[in-house]
Amino acid sequence: MGKRALILMGMGAGAVWALAAIPLARQVSWHMKMPLMDAMAWSLLPGGIVLLLMIGRLAQRRFFDDAIIDGEPYQEGSAAEIDQRVLRNSVEQLVLNMALWPFIGLTLGAGPVLLLGASFGVTRLLFWLGYHISPPLRAFGFAAGFYPTITLLALALIIAVEDWRFASLTG
Repeated sequence: MGKRALILMGMGAGAVWALAAIPLARQVSWHMKMPLMDAMAWSLLPGGIVLLLMIGRLAQRRFFDDAIIDGEPYQEGSAAEIDQRVLRNSVEQLVLNMALWPFIGLTLGAGPVLLLGASFGVTRLLFWLGYHISPPLRAFGFAAGFYPTITLLALALIIAVEDWRFASLTG
């Protein structure tokens, strides 16, 4: 099987992960009664911890490598350069989450954002590991970290539009 097909399989597994997020989010919502602001703080913590680990790893690499200790650019394809790419993508994803998760939480409740946060932390670690050892694992880690946000955002938008429509009809 070719590399592209394996990556596609990883993405497909990430899509399954995202679809599983819907019933899990519902279960977490039923069992978790937490103010939305508290849930937002807790939901962003796993991603923040992963960023902390990535930044620490890059600092460690720089400190112990004479070729980059003075802030020189990382060599293309080096482990440090790969970690830098993963960090950059993770920051982008976390910023996107910070923009979207409050609406998801406002519409669906605190439980789904807690689920998204835990999922994001785990899948970012898999994405990072996959970048170093396995393209399909990298694809899964990316998809499983990104698709649940998109899935629950779509659900939240549908619910918000329906609520708005109902409210405008009843007046």
